[in-house]
Amino acid sequence: MGHADDEGDERLAAEGEVAVARLAIDSGDLPHAADHLADAILADPQLPELHEALAELCAAAGGPAAARDLFPLDGQVYLGTVACRAHVEAAAGDWDTAVGLLASAIQYEPARPWAHAAWLAREDLPALVDPDAVAQAVARASGGLPDPLPPELAEAVQPFEDFVQSVVARHGDHALLLAMASGLTRRLGATDRAVELAELAHLLAPGYLPSVMLGNALRAHGRPERALAVWEAELARVEPERDNSSSYLAVDVAELYGALGRPADGLPWLDRVLATEPDHPKAAPARYGLRHAADGDPAHLLALADHHRAHPDHEYAQDLLERLSHREPWLGMVSGATEATVNVLHQVLAAPGTTRDSEIECSASAVEPPSSLLAVRLALPRSTVAYQSVAEPDPRLPLAEPATRIWAWDGTDPRPAVAPPAPDSAELVRATAEIVWATVPAAYDHAVRLAGLPLDDLLGALVHPPMPREDDLGRALLAHQPELWVRAVQVFACLGIAHHRTDQPWEDSERRRVLVDLLLGPEDWVVEAAGFALVAIGWTHPETRADIADRLRQRLHYSARARRTRVVTVLRSLAALALTAPWLPRADLDLARRMIERAEAQEAREAGAAREAQEAKQIEEQPEPRPGLLRRLFRRA
Repeated sequence: MGHADDEGDERLAAEGEVAVARLAIDSGDLPHAADHLADAILADPQLPELHEALAELCAAAGGPAAARDLFPLDGQVYLGTVACRAHVEAAAGDWDTAVGLLASAIQYEPARPWAHAAWLAREDLPALVDPDAVAQAVARASGGLPDPLPPELAEAVQPFEDFVQSVVARHGDHALLLAMASGLTRRLGATDRAVELAELAHLLAPGYLPSVMLGNALRAHGRPERALAVWEAELARVEPERDNSSSYLAVDVAELYGALGRPADGLPWLDRVLATEPDHPKAAPARYGLRHAADGDPAHLLALADHHRAHPDHEYAQDLLERLSHREPWLGMVSGATEATVNVLHQVLAAPGTTRDSEIECSASAVEPPSSLLAVRLALPRSTVAYQSVAEPDPRLPLAEPATRIWAWDGTDPRPAVAPPAPDSAELVRATAEIVWATVPAAYDHAVRLAGLPLDDLLGALVHPPMPREDDLGRALLAHQPELWVRAVQVFACLGIAHHRTDQPWEDSERRRVLVDLLLGPEDWVVEAAGFALVAIGWTHPETRADIADRLRQRLHYSARARRTRVVTVLRSLAALALTAPWLPRADLDLARRMIERAEAQEAREAGAAREAQEAKQIEEQPEPRPGLLRRLFRRA
């Protein structure tokens, strides 16, 4: 519905611009009319009245050739101007220029239906264009397109593809056109046709570009080993150490080995590139990516972040870091929760008829992180949770005497020890908190908007989380996994603390004192949130890493010791967090890995026991077998 409304608004806007343009044409102010038509075509490229007005403008200017100057292409050019000029060039019969300009429009905004132009579908057009010009236009258009194209983009680009295929049919011996057409066809999902075109181009003119396009087509068509063979043969032919233009192909070979589960075979190709081009913008990041594929060590992801900070123009390092961090706990999203209270909450929320007015009374055998109560009360505010005992070591006690306290306890009942944040501060935290982020540094940077909030308000948000945002995700979290929202609020409130008074030197800063107090405070989700904020500081400010490592390992070792005598519900998540700080001593990282392995083994055992119990229950509920059934089943053949 919203999409239709947007289209209606754009059409109305385009119609308004056309009306003003026609008034300007009538008054003789042609440059003014051209400006309004450029705005109109950007709003609705297919509006019939727009193209009628464009023809009127050309006539008023003395013909399409004379109207060119009304849509100048020098300097920084407006996209609407480019699109209008393409139609003017087509009207003037300069088809090569028209196709090239249309390709430029596709490159810069591929979602718009630029290619849905009547002149592009002319049956005689393939005979009127130069195949060299079309090959260049295809290269320009494809350069801005994702691979593969999503359906909405494919629909917009399809007429351009149809035109290109018509030109290919007429110039089937033009190797450059075939190679470029292969790339466009591949993006549109016709990978078999893309292979056919690229193979013909490679046969007609063996060389670097046809080899690259053939390998890309083969890889997209599910033939990666054949793609490797083509690429490696080309690299052997050009001798990469004497031809830097092929270094990007060597990176592609290395990464294809990684995609095939053979990262060790790809590393020598990257070493070869780096030996001759130490500052290659892709080779070093790709090497970190392959090493991560080989051993899964987050140290390689930290190295990617460090590389991008040292080489901000190497955007591939950032792109790769985002890809490898995607949906990974702490690296790209908030970690989940495992408390018994949360498990019960999930069951209640999944039950038919549950509403926010539903009441539950939950009793847990031992005290759990008090933030789990925040999740329960966020979704079901009329619920109560009671704890029957306190296991040792007492999770209510901090590891060190803190100056910052956010929880107080009345026996086994926790309550916030700080006031709620001011409404404006709560709303800013609400608008900032996310359950996913692109990378650790990206999460840190995103939270800078909270830097100006009073420290007391950030602390208040930790134990008085605002409601989720009123959007689809917010409603889904409230209905199904409110704990993720609570943890997101706590993470970003702590990241806001990480930006507090950054003018103060780290060692004596208030932000360090508060985050360390929270990290070493009572066992709670806030411990993890503060730990993540410290990790994010370490990722972005390497000089803090040694100090942060000391604090993290203190919490990690306490949790490992506590696990010997009681359940530590945050143990696995805390261990995963420690691994995102690979500057910790090797022994501590090994401890974190063992903790995760034990937690996974325990989960597997519990899942197996649950399956056995369910199977036993199903057997008990089965009806008695009819007489003679077992004899029939086991009768000798």
